[in-house]
Amino acid sequence: MQFILSEKYKKAEEAPKPVDERVVIKEEGGRKYGVVKFSGIVTTDMLSQKVEKLKKDLERDGVKIVGEYVLARYNPPWTLPPFRTNEITIPVE
Repeated sequence: MQFILSEKYKKAEEAPKPVDERVVIKEEGGRKYGVVKFSGIVTTDMLSQKVEKLKKDLERDGVKIVGEYVLARYNPPWTLPPFRTNEITIPVE
């Protein structure tokens, strides 16, 4: 699991200190991604379709894909499906 901190934290040292010692804060640096946002419950079939469409759209637009996709889910499990926010991100050059 990973979290992205607010841009108000310019350096990892400025972020709040984790309460749990297993939590590590590290800087990853800037990256570029192709992203598609959608709502609902993510199923295996839906995920495959969304990933393939995003890849085709990026390639069609001449964008080079440089890694594997990541599925991001932003809501707790009790959120009603129409109000869930999901994203598929694919690193690009």
